Amino acid sequence: MKIICIGRNYVDHAKELANPVPEEPVFFMKPDTALLRNNAPFFYPSFSKDIQHEVELIIKINKVGRCIGEKFASRYYSEVGLGIDFTARDVQQKCKEKGLPWEVAKAFDFSAPISSKFLPIADFESVDRIPFRLVKNGDVVQQGSSGDMLFSVNRIISHISQYITLKIGDLIYTGTPAGVGPVAIGDRLQGYIADTLMFDFEVK
Repeated sequence: MKIICIGRNYVDHAKELANPVPEEPVFFMKPDTALLRNNAPFFYPSFSKDIQHEVELIIKINKVGRCIGEKFASRYYSEVGLGIDFTARDVQQKCKEKGLPWEVAKAFDFSAPISSKFLPIADFESVDRIPFRLVKNGDVVQQGSSGDMLFSVNRIISHISQYITLKIGDLIYTGTPAGVGPVAIGDRLQGYIADTLMFDFEVK
């Protein structure tokens, strides 16, 4: 099982981090040890003082595919979940300044909380019209829709599959909208797709 994350897939998020808007999907990987399941608490790591939340829709691959045409991509998934791409922003910035890869800031243990359930795509009008939001301590801090993505789910799947074979169970974190920000010990994070609670856990 692979965790494939899309970066800079919302214009406003790229702007808030002063990143250029990409011309094609940008992706990076996390190991399976990054997953945080079943609303387990997230323990703040000692190597960072600026862990930030990035809420993202997650597509689960249900069929093996390579070099998938965009018009056929919808055959390779049927469910959507929700998760967080936790980022050690201070560590990431140091890596960027030195021109180094920044997996250490993205791929650390438990940096990818994931909902315990997935919802059928068929429950929504379209895969391109799925609303979601992140609530921190009772306040909405991020909200978006798959319709706001720079690159659609089908485009993302097609693009990734030109380089990497997709397999059953692979997870694609599809990018985060604007509003990323720090978490602190004691915070409660709740994620929703439409009105369905998808995860609810604490930072410790």
